[in-house]
Amino acid sequence: MGILGWLYLFVRHPDDVRTLVQYKLWYEPKRDITNPAEWEATGYNRKDMKRCWEFLDMTSRSFASVIKELDGDLARATALFYLALRGLDTVEDDMTISDEIKQPLLRSFHEKLQTPDWCFGGSGPNEKDRQLLVEFNVVIAEIALVQPEVREVIVDITHKMENGMADYAHKAVMSPTGTYIDDIEEFDLYCHYVAGLVGEGLSRLFAATGKEKSYIANELVLSNSMGLLLQKVNILRDIREDIDDSRFFWPKSIWESHGFKHPAELRDLDKRQEAIWVLSAMTLDALRHSVDALDYLALLRNQSVFNFCAIPASMAMATLALCFMNPTVFDRNIKIRKAQAVNLIMKSTNPRDVAYMFRDYARELHAKLVPADPYFVKISIACGKIEQWCEQHYPSFIVLRTAQGGRSSVSDRATGDARMRAVERHEKLLAAKASERGEVPPAPRQADDDQNVPIEFFLYVGLGMAIVFGFCAGIIVLVTRYTN
Repeated sequence: MGILGWLYLFVRHPDDVRTLVQYKLWYEPKRDITNPAEWEATGYNRKDMKRCWEFLDMTSRSFASVIKELDGDLARATALFYLALRGLDTVEDDMTISDEIKQPLLRSFHEKLQTPDWCFGGSGPNEKDRQLLVEFNVVIAEIALVQPEVREVIVDITHKMENGMADYAHKAVMSPTGTYIDDIEEFDLYCHYVAGLVGEGLSRLFAATGKEKSYIANELVLSNSMGLLLQKVNILRDIREDIDDSRFFWPKSIWESHGFKHPAELRDLDKRQEAIWVLSAMTLDALRHSVDALDYLALLRNQSVFNFCAIPASMAMATLALCFMNPTVFDRNIKIRKAQAVNLIMKSTNPRDVAYMFRDYARELHAKLVPADPYFVKISIACGKIEQWCEQHYPSFIVLRTAQGGRSSVSDRATGDARMRAVERHEKLLAAKASERGEVPPAPRQADDDQNVPIEFFLYVGLGMAIVFGFCAGIIVLVTRYTN
């Protein structure tokens, strides 16, 4: 970001400047895969694996950094799993490959993973990940070196995914309109093939490498929901780009019920209100996976695994809130601000904070609702389920605070929650019974009214004053030096 970019950010979003500066100064990658001490786990000293890490950076700017920070050999296993599926997806997405060549290639791709020195140079010259397939032999060579349990997961998930991709690719070719997602059920199945299976495979990798308990590999419903949440939000956000590329993933049953004869009509300004209702339906469909995602995150115990799963989930909820009721979605691809993404990365460290972020974005989304929306009630219920989940697992009237000595204390009167009346009645009842027995009644718990100003406040104030005085002093020096 250049100086003009920072100035624009300072004027429009001054809080973002602080967030980005904090991230630059204090956030450090937890792992350096190039460190010789990590070579045994990351394989960076091998030529083929080093090239695989380079392909990971080339094909995934968003996931590459979090994959590298996974513990031990899980990072290498996940990187190879990602590259195998990226190669498969590249074949499926390449419209320059004829269906006669694509079908057998897709349906036998899991066999290619076990065929030494196999590579593919038939992708179109403009295919962005073409080079991965040209040098796919390095991925195959490294898959052969991982432990058998990991290799079995990679091959099995690829086998399941390839058949689903082949079916939908063939259907797209045979359809004259290119609209090949008919209803919600088919949409769920498509997203299962391209993302839900990824969630299943990752869960199995977490268990196979010993980073999570073995039961996580059997949480197929929750793993699938995690994948579907991320995939559906991406499909929702990328509607304009997909329409321009003649790829129509929004279910026909949704947009057709609002009077559209073709998905491209969603861009028409004259039908913008109806398009917003279609967007509401897609938002509702994505929201129904959010509680499952929270349940899945609550099962994770390894910190690096939790971060790996929680960061994209938090970003998905932020993106969903940004896109909802936003007609710009139909005009261009929109994304959350960089500072917001950085803030999510720094906060997505434990289930409670992530749950609160889900809750806050659900509230933001609910605040945008209008009674005229045909999905008003259903979206309200979906947001309420997120609120209910958070309240059940992390009640809002129980606040954790840090007491003197660094130990955590519970202050359940930190808010004016009405439920505290029940607590107070219970305390009075205990005091009355103690008095009847001739005992000293327990003192009622006091609210934690510690209002000490954090040291960071004084640091920020001091820094701001130093900048102001320094600026004024500079002006005085320049004026006195160059004038009479």
